[in-house]
Amino acid sequence: MSESLSVNTKQYEKQSVLPDTTLEKVWAFHAAPNAFQTLTPPPMFIQVRENKLTSLTEGDVHFTMWLTFIPIKWWARHEPGPIETSFADRMIEGPLAYWRHEHIFRAVPEGVEMTDRITLAHKPGLAGLFSRLLFDGIPLRILFLYRHLRTRWAVRS
Repeated sequence: MSESLSVNTKQYEKQSVLPDTTLEKVWAFHAAPNAFQTLTPPPMFIQVRENKLTSLTEGDVHFTMWLTFIPIKWWARHEPGPIETSFADRMIEGPLAYWRHEHIFRAVPEGVEMTDRITLAHKPGLAGLFSRLLFDGIPLRILFLYRHLRTRWAVRS
């Protein structure tokens, strides 16, 4: 990330505990071919155009995120996350100036602690206004509340 961009970045974090599950189950859910679609709330849906993932920590995915009838093209690169049981996806091309999403999983006595950490920056002008409406504030909170609930349901023992 360039120095001038880092001044304009914001960070959002959502953390919850997935009870009575294992790191293996959570990792397997995220690695499943339909995980992305499962984690996308209506009225959005994902159309994967090209999937070159070799693992959750390596490869690229080109997709279109449809917000009803509005197509939002996105190219994400998967990378290792900050700990061994984590991965990150970084936007190479898309609607924001910068987006990096870390998926961090830790074993805890109750199950698995799941943290989604997003670092983002908006583009200037109208493009930035559009991304602020869809990928910031309340919409971002709703998106990750949904994702955490869907993950919890998917990995129940």
